[in-house]
Amino acid sequence: MTITVRRALNATATTSALLLAATACSDDSPTGRPPSTTSSSAPASGQQQTAASASPSRSARSTPMDIRVTIDGQPVDATLNDSPAARDLASLLPLTLDLEDFNGTERIADPPRKLTTENAPEPQAPKTGDLTYYAPWGNLAVFYKNGPAASGDLLILGHIDADADLLSEADRITIEAAS
Repeated sequence: MTITVRRALNATATTSALLLAATACSDDSPTGRPPSTTSSSAPASGQQQTAASASPSRSARSTPMDIRVTIDGQPVDATLNDSPAARDLASLLPLTLDLEDFNGTERIADPPRKLTTENAPEPQAPKTGDLTYYAPWGNLAVFYKNGPAASGDLLILGHIDADADLLSEADRITIEAAS
């Protein structure tokens, strides 16, 4: 019986060590660096926090960036998410782009260069008002109707709070960093 208990303890210790190593080595941070295992408030017992409990939640890491958007001369509220592609788009601002209709659901335009697609978030189906980037073509799209099913090729960059009618008729969009 002692051998059976010892094997069970060894198996548990090995599994725990592997789980801790996998958690510490996982790349779940937006910067590509492993999550920090330290915290400014150490536990009172002196025990080290695990990487999983020290790293911020996904929602805490996605801080939206307010932007100024003007559609055909009319200002509207808008935000960019904190994805690498959205940050790359922000580096190109200010932008003024001519829009054209595509597929009866979106207005599209070509930014001056392709955006990064590294560390893209999980695909989501676009909704009315979403500002997106279609990686294979390298174009931006503003959806004025809900789009198709989620696709890994379509990255949601942010959201424009505007009426679907305004978005569907838009000819020109200006995107600027909010001051």
